[in-house]
Amino acid sequence: MARKPDWVVEKEQQKRAAARATLWLFGLHAVRDALLNPRREKLRLVVTRNAEAKLSEAIATSGLTPETADPRRFPVDLDPGSVHQGAALEVRPLDWGPLADLAMAPEGQRACLVLLDRVTDPHNVGAILRSAEVFGAQAVIAPQRHSPPETGALAKSASGALERQPYLRVGNLADTMEELRRMGYLHLGLDGAAETTLGAAVAQSGTHALGLVLGAEGPGLRSRTRETCDTLVRIGSPGGFGSLNVSNAAAVALYAMRMGG
Repeated sequence: MARKPDWVVEKEQQKRAAARATLWLFGLHAVRDALLNPRREKLRLVVTRNAEAKLSEAIATSGLTPETADPRRFPVDLDPGSVHQGAALEVRPLDWGPLADLAMAPEGQRACLVLLDRVTDPHNVGAILRSAEVFGAQAVIAPQRHSPPETGALAKSASGALERQPYLRVGNLADTMEELRRMGYLHLGLDGAAETTLGAAVAQSGTHALGLVLGAEGPGLRSRTRETCDTLVRIGSPGGFGSLNVSNAAAVALYAMRMGG
């Protein structure tokens, strides 16, 4: 029998490791929404009596039997400074399926994706997930490297949006942008120094699906990411764009895109 190529073996090992991986979600909002999410594989729930009372309906829906914990000796090993509010839930990462399926918009709506280039702060990514959910983006996409994985801190920052808003981490962001372009997407890269305003670019885009591309605060978009954008745009504002952090910029831009510019 022929030996499998090294890259095939490595890919299979990564897939098995991902299947074994688990993470702890914590905080009342994050735990409640995960308990209510039928897509989420739930393994172990640890709660104080106070938290159990607050989560009683979600616990009953989930079918899990919780472990009751003393709040002074909470038995889950969370990162220092994590505010668990008496609730922690061990889960497996979500599988949102292939990009091609997520990139499709509901009937009668313009498709919109958010693409993050090296946005590493989980609090920023969590806030962007909330905005993406509110304004109906199909997914938030980030590179595997230089982006936060699915963690309890990210889930808590997303305040439940992680359970409903697809979050995909891809091998190469520019290659994914090219793939989306073949599906009909135009990519608008946010750049405070751009000549074109976001409103003008959206107005000129017709009915095209749109990818909103945001870079890290400070460095901005990497060179290849910039080159892969169809248009670099800025948020038109008398006060300028420099004062907005990446999560605020994402919220303003998504609102403008949904309102047609």
